[in-house]
Amino acid sequence: MSDAEKPTLLIIDGHSLAFRAFYALPVDSFRTQDGQHTNAIHGFLSMLINLLRNEKPTHLAVAFDISRHSFRTREYPEYKGTRGETPPEFIGQIPLLQEALAALSIRTIVKEDYEADDILATLSVRGVEQGYRVLIVSGDRDTIQLVNDDVTLLYPNTQGVSQLKRYDPDAVMERYGIRPEQYPDIAALVGEASDNLVGISKVGEKTAVKWLGLYGSLDGILEHADEIAGVVGNNLREQKDNAVRNRRLNHLITDLELPLDLPELERRPIDEQAVRDIFARLEFRSILERVLKQEGGEGILAAAAISDAVVDEARNGAPAIPVAQSLLDEELAGWLARAVVAHPGGLGLSVELMDGKAIGFGIATSSETVTLPWIPERADYAPFEAWLASDAPKIMSDAKTQLKAMRRSGLAFDGLATDVLVAGWLIRPGGQEKSLADLVQRYLDETLPQTDVNQLVPDENSPSGAPAQAWYTLRVAPVVLASLDDGSRHVLDAIEMPTLAVLAEMELRGVAVSHSQLAALSEELGESVAGIAAKAYAEIGHEVNLGSPKQLQEVLFDQLGMPKTRATKTGFSTDAGALADLQESNPHPFLGLLLEHRDATKLRQIVETLDKAIDASGRIHTTYVQIGTATGRIASNDPNLQNIPVRTEDGRRIRAAFRVGEGYKTLLTADYSQIEMRIMAHLSEDPGLIEAFNAGEDLHRFVGARIFGVAPEGVSPIMRTKVKAMSYGLAYGLSAFGLSRQLRIETAEARQLMTDYFARFGAVRDYLRNVVEQARVDGYTTTIYGRRRPFPDLQSPHRVHREAAERQALNSPIQGSAADIMKLAMIAIERDIAAQKLESRMLLQVHDELIFEVADGEADALEKIVRAGMGGGAELLVPLDVQLGHGANWDDAAH
Repeated sequence: MSDAEKPTLLIIDGHSLAFRAFYALPVDSFRTQDGQHTNAIHGFLSMLINLLRNEKPTHLAVAFDISRHSFRTREYPEYKGTRGETPPEFIGQIPLLQEALAALSIRTIVKEDYEADDILATLSVRGVEQGYRVLIVSGDRDTIQLVNDDVTLLYPNTQGVSQLKRYDPDAVMERYGIRPEQYPDIAALVGEASDNLVGISKVGEKTAVKWLGLYGSLDGILEHADEIAGVVGNNLREQKDNAVRNRRLNHLITDLELPLDLPELERRPIDEQAVRDIFARLEFRSILERVLKQEGGEGILAAAAISDAVVDEARNGAPAIPVAQSLLDEELAGWLARAVVAHPGGLGLSVELMDGKAIGFGIATSSETVTLPWIPERADYAPFEAWLASDAPKIMSDAKTQLKAMRRSGLAFDGLATDVLVAGWLIRPGGQEKSLADLVQRYLDETLPQTDVNQLVPDENSPSGAPAQAWYTLRVAPVVLASLDDGSRHVLDAIEMPTLAVLAEMELRGVAVSHSQLAALSEELGESVAGIAAKAYAEIGHEVNLGSPKQLQEVLFDQLGMPKTRATKTGFSTDAGALADLQESNPHPFLGLLLEHRDATKLRQIVETLDKAIDASGRIHTTYVQIGTATGRIASNDPNLQNIPVRTEDGRRIRAAFRVGEGYKTLLTADYSQIEMRIMAHLSEDPGLIEAFNAGEDLHRFVGARIFGVAPEGVSPIMRTKVKAMSYGLAYGLSAFGLSRQLRIETAEARQLMTDYFARFGAVRDYLRNVVEQARVDGYTTTIYGRRRPFPDLQSPHRVHREAAERQALNSPIQGSAADIMKLAMIAIERDIAAQKLESRMLLQVHDELIFEVADGEADALEKIVRAGMGGGAELLVPLDVQLGHGANWDDAAH
């Protein structure tokens, strides 16, 4: 019988491959809504599907270990003793994997007191004896000994399980210089760190291969041990028992009694309903489609505004990247005209960047790509520029960066239909999909090709170039969009995509900042830091590194004998919270100076970071991170403009350095007043809160009057402070203990304060209680506009994780709604400024505040636009109060 006529037996080491998949795929990117991690299962099944497609086995089995204990650990208890504890995220994945395999009608085999390798060895020997071609899939090198003319080992590479190296006898000889059956002798001499088998000291693979070449086997080597000179020869003679033991333990058993015979391993049709059920629990939509297509079934996907055929096409295996065409003039015009008509949903677009400008473009349809090096002075790009500026839909990834590059290159742009990164973030706002490669891995089960690090000049047809990026973007888009619920799709189209364009313009504008003011402040702060440090040294009688936790521990707990703070891995905590509590309970001058030193040092670092960020034009251009938070809030990086203190004198001096730019008259600041409490009133529908806001009263004085039973004018500053801390704290899940610590009052008083609050504002209590319970049922919270935030940890068996999720779920609808309202206001303001053709412009968004540069004579018009945009950003049961201020700098304009 020829090899082609032989049946093929595929046998897989289940635990080995599952562990490889676990470490190859990011843990946090593969987790179901109920908190179950699934990355090992996902990686294993992806590999299995490829194997079934490529190898077409007629018979198939997966072997698993029952435990770490076997006859080998009885003989040598240290066997595999160096392996750490199973990662908690891996626990529970093997039973689910076995359930999935059962639904796929794939037999799994275990054997008490033996390892999966022994099962593979027995099946491979039987397979050869009964005329099968045998394929072994394992990440354990001990299985190399099973390779022969009829047995091939498929061994995963170091990057996971996506690529498998084929080892037949020739490949083993090429890699190790030995025959496969000799491999255990090498392992016996060298040792196996993964199995905790110690070999002969100073004997490496090359030495072991040389000895095997001379003496044929381990027995032959040991018989001639006296002939081997030098240190290694002496080590061999002294440690030969290690080699003998290792060889005995790494020998695989080939004659086990197994519960299944080979005919029972024949591939059978899958149980489609069982597959659908388990894959639904695992939330494996893409793999389900691949399985059903491979088995001849039909996958069904519900996708808003996206046809099933489009989604199926995107998931139809891994087609080759089309070779990029280089087109110009009428050829490019004709191609674009045909492509736009054939793909009304949009074309993929990717911009190649250098120094923040465009140097090339990639355009893609589902079956073609075009490369376009960008040389501005050429005149034959007119068709492309016309398409770029038109409203023809373009689908991009990380579009904001590319929009800025096109603007810097003098190119007009319109028609951004979707940014797949933003869409992916809306599906999993706490996930790890921060790049196109992450999306391709998660939604297409493919690996985005990477640039060869040795290729200094990229090829225009590089699989990682702009055309390929555009093609992958276009392919992944329908799959990502199909995963959006209706509310999230609305947030994407009506809020996030318009916000993206606004942020790009704001980043390009930047804000004028005074270098001289920041430099002077930095110098003053430097002197202050040094002075505070000198005073601190005087208190303890010697100098110490005030930034070293270890040295501070010695001073605080050994020299000064202060009570221990909470324990950490390196001793006891010296973080700001721990030291503040310590100063409260055991005040000491050194502690007070240490806290002052930290504040001054942090402030100086902020000032220096801002100063370094000023460009040649005297402006700072922050980068807004649109997909950086789980709530939807916009973050600020490089530099961070959201960490400047608001209420301190030094913080005000920093803001005073932010000034009106040349050609403009003044700065305008616009700030939402108590927006989160207003959203709380709207969502809870509490009559008391609604009355306070609609009457225009001071909220905290109004609430204080109700709680303390006094007239509003009788609410003291201390009363108001307590009420304010509680009002905001409740929305963040603050406990009575937390409130007591914040206000420095007894826990009993804090608990009574909360009781009195809820007695008068019961709808707030009911809302906060219900939002968590509803999230526990749904698995997510929702903002006023439909933005979802999943909370799988609400079902976590771990109390700490569960309680943290409960606190986050309390405030998520409030914070998320505030983020949505701010973004809608920014969109409206930018639109109306453009419509009225004002020169004034929006520069910064910081928390609940917007900062504008006002052109001469436009103050009144801009104020009207800003008030309308921010005040009309939402239809709430209470009004949105917006406070405005004008000034030559940010601090003067504060209100």
